[in-house]
Amino acid sequence: MSTPVRTKVWPTYDKGHVFVDAEDLHAPIRALESRHYFRYDHRSYDDTEVGRFERSIERYLDVEHALAVSSGTAALALGLLSLGLEPGSLVACPGFTFAATPSAIVLAGCRPVLVECDEDLHLDVDDLARVLSDDIRAIVVVHMRGFASDLDAILALARERGIPVVEDAVPALGVRLGGKALGTFGAAGAFSTQSDKSLNTGEGGFLVCRDPVQFARAVALSGAYEGRYRKHFSGPAPDICDLDYPLYSFRMDEIRAALAHAEMTRLPLRLARLRANHDYIAEAIADVPGIRLRRSVGPDGLLGDALLFRMPHAPVEEVVRAAAALVREGIGARCLGDPGDANVRCFWNWRFLYRGRSQAEIMRLLPRTATHLRQAIDIPLSPTLAREDCDDLIAAMHKVFVRAAPRRHTRHTTASPLPEEGP
Repeated sequence: MSTPVRTKVWPTYDKGHVFVDAEDLHAPIRALESRHYFRYDHRSYDDTEVGRFERSIERYLDVEHALAVSSGTAALALGLLSLGLEPGSLVACPGFTFAATPSAIVLAGCRPVLVECDEDLHLDVDDLARVLSDDIRAIVVVHMRGFASDLDAILALARERGIPVVEDAVPALGVRLGGKALGTFGAAGAFSTQSDKSLNTGEGGFLVCRDPVQFARAVALSGAYEGRYRKHFSGPAPDICDLDYPLYSFRMDEIRAALAHAEMTRLPLRLARLRANHDYIAEAIADVPGIRLRRSVGPDGLLGDALLFRMPHAPVEEVVRAAAALVREGIGARCLGDPGDANVRCFWNWRFLYRGRSQAEIMRLLPRTATHLRQAIDIPLSPTLAREDCDDLIAAMHKVFVRAAPRRHTRHTTASPLPEEGP
């Protein structure tokens, strides 16, 4: 057995490799020492940690309204709830996303309708057009793994049908298309500050809206009772009755907001590191045989926190072996569609949507997406990666794919079919 490329652990957030400066840690300590842990108290809202964080988000994203909440899932659910959709409304979303996306749709009292993804794992606009012939009331666009969706085409379809778009920008804070931030194109945008996101507060998220009435509804739903929603407006607040809305207690606390606000200072540096590392690696492996790197919809349309590529002519068993080979070389790699891995980014593992159906039956609902995911390998790229880490990944890719290319490609020529039955 050959010596692995690296013996050090591959840096990821769950192993403590997080981009948090020592100075950032003073902010939550200050909030703790203040004894003020609730954002609605005697202070002016702009003097609270949550208020300061929300204002910094508004400036950074160039939006009028931002609401800090308990998670990205909560933010996405509030984005849909604030639209005032009828209970049971159909909402389109892509088949490649985290399980939190369809879960948020369900949480909002709606029903997800899944849409195929294309070769680059972006929402397939042609399939979306087909789906929109049904009784769809909203579209959730997901910028999955930090890659922007084709917003121009999606928004054009939505305008044509008069359907609102909510952006699941949970994994994509900081990505811009044509100078405009993801999450600010649609009627609402949901973001996360969970541990592996652009801002890391362990848990948390925020919602941005353009329409003040929609925003007021979202604030009331998030848990601003007895007129407290007015605190979020610097001028006159919309005249809604917060008693008309249930209280979901999706609020962000002062301690988490203090950390998030502090991290905003170093957000540009984190984003620059992510993109520089991704581009360096992608250029170095562009000629590796048998793989296809995921392409972005535009030159600035990706975050860089994940390296995704497909083995377009390989059966899933071979993709699983390739991912395992990278792991043996010291690289954190995962075949997204590994049959032995209950990866909740794969739609066939969202059994809460399809009770009573087998895994094979669910996969056949989106056959192209299932095929693409079973060909895909995902490698997380922490912002803490050093250049030597990137070089290790490049060396491992060449070792696994370039040296093994003749043997592998003479053995298989086409991807294996979807399973006929059984999980």
